[in-house]
Amino acid sequence: MNIEIGSHEAKTKLPELLRGVQLGNRYTITLRGQAIADLIPSGLAQKADVAAGVAHMQKLMMSYPPMPGIDTKALIGDGRD
Repeated sequence: MNIEIGSHEAKTKLPELLRGVQLGNRYTITLRGQAIADLIPSGLAQKADVAAGVAHMQKLMMSYPPMPGIDTKALIGDGRD
């Protein structure tokens, strides 16, 4: 569950918010109505970074044209010797 909370309220209720995060809640902290930060369990942030890295690598790989005449499977097999 994602809950929006103002920065002043987040400051005054931080211990309560941290207990909520332990229970699985996610908070978006806002400043004058604009989202400025997300308070989420630490494992989720790491998974998001990995997913973003994989997506970036896939986009990079797709941006290069295929190379005719190169047998990728053979190259992979050569690397395993």
